[in-house]
Amino acid sequence: MTENPKVFISYSWSNPMHEQWVLELAMELRNSAVDVILDKWDLKEGHDAVAFMEKMVTDPAINKVVIVTDEIYADKADGRSGGVGTETQIISKEVYDNQEQDKFVAVVAQKDDQGKPYLPTYYKSRIYIDLSEPNNYAENFDKLLRWIYNKPLYIKPELGKRPAFLDESEGISLGTTIAHKRAIVAIKENKPFAEGALDEYLSIFSENLEKFRLNDIKGEIDDAVVNNIEQFIPYRNEVIQIFFTIANYAPNAENISKLYRFFERLIPYMNKPEHITNWHEWDFDNYKFIIHELFLYAIAIFIKYERFEQANIFLTQDYYLPGNSYSGRDVMVNFTYFYKYMKSLEHRNKRLTLRRLSLRADILEQRSKSSGLELRYLMQADFVLFIRSEIDNSRWWPETLLYIGRIYGAFEIFARAESKTYFDKIKCLLNITQLSDLNNLLDDYKTNNKRLPRWEHHSFSPSFLLGYEQLAKKK
Repeated sequence: MTENPKVFISYSWSNPMHEQWVLELAMELRNSAVDVILDKWDLKEGHDAVAFMEKMVTDPAINKVVIVTDEIYADKADGRSGGVGTETQIISKEVYDNQEQDKFVAVVAQKDDQGKPYLPTYYKSRIYIDLSEPNNYAENFDKLLRWIYNKPLYIKPELGKRPAFLDESEGISLGTTIAHKRAIVAIKENKPFAEGALDEYLSIFSENLEKFRLNDIKGEIDDAVVNNIEQFIPYRNEVIQIFFTIANYAPNAENISKLYRFFERLIPYMNKPEHITNWHEWDFDNYKFIIHELFLYAIAIFIKYERFEQANIFLTQDYYLPGNSYSGRDVMVNFTYFYKYMKSLEHRNKRLTLRRLSLRADILEQRSKSSGLELRYLMQADFVLFIRSEIDNSRWWPETLLYIGRIYGAFEIFARAESKTYFDKIKCLLNITQLSDLNNLLDDYKTNNKRLPRWEHHSFSPSFLLGYEQLAKKK
């Protein structure tokens, strides 16, 4: 067995959705260091299609063949129809001639109404791998990997920390897909290896985020930044799902500590690496956006699910910043460090004459539509971070509050905090012990001793968003 096993995938072009499913399976295998042979990548115009199919048997470098079977594949295989029929003539002989063969395996992508897998006749008596059920996908994908790597079922396959990514893809791959699925399933099902699975995912993510570094920029810097953070969306959504899962299923101290350390490992990306001597202020703007966005979502999700004490940990503990490029010393910084000014977006606004009050707010608003979390929860978190920073005598700029016109009363947690019991639960977020602790701050806003964030003529009223007049008025 070579270090990177070569695997041929046989499947039917049943419909576009199924083709995409197969393509994603192939990408997941490649991210696990499996060299996948797939017609979409390897069969080009002018090639001999039959010779390509025969490679699964004639090419000694191909270690395994994955037969992705659905209803249409099974029908075509049994009827010897089309390309599937040709491949079936090749495969079935190999399977029938060797009862203990381990080169071919059926991967079930679809079952019938009775829950029975669609399988070609020649394979019906053999053991298959079922990837048709989302709930068991990660566990059974592990079985597929163990089969490919010739590992016994009771031994977990070894996944490198730097999985291969698709050479023909124009995007950037962090190689986190399988580790992510494993962590999600493990946390939801309270598996004994859940903490290890979470550690694995967060470690791969934080280490491979280096792949998103802007290098050799050609053209406008703001174009590069915007394109970069756009490519990051799938990985942002992965992390968001981790936040959702922990907040819902396992908001224990150990998992919160792992997330805290995760954010701590991300901070250095926002600054100049030690080995770089020639740089500009905007060279790390993509990381400034990405990390700020992730932190905002973490706070928003934990607040949404009323994990107030857990959210407060991210606001109370300082973060270790090794080799600070400004002071030359190791320092501790508070949560406001996750918001850093982005010069590139200001440049973009001027260069394209966009006349936007905040491009950063616009991008956050647009991206929230594909996040699974409504903008109002981001705004609520942004407001909490702003008030908390004001009380702590630091400064957090609440970008999303540019859209405050969409809010018609106090934010949800403060509206609920008209109950003193609920207020007592949320007050830790603001670092106060009693309602009167807000008086001086709100008085300072009224007398202009403290200035509120402003976008030209747009601002907001802290007392209104706090629902201050009604706070803790009921039992």
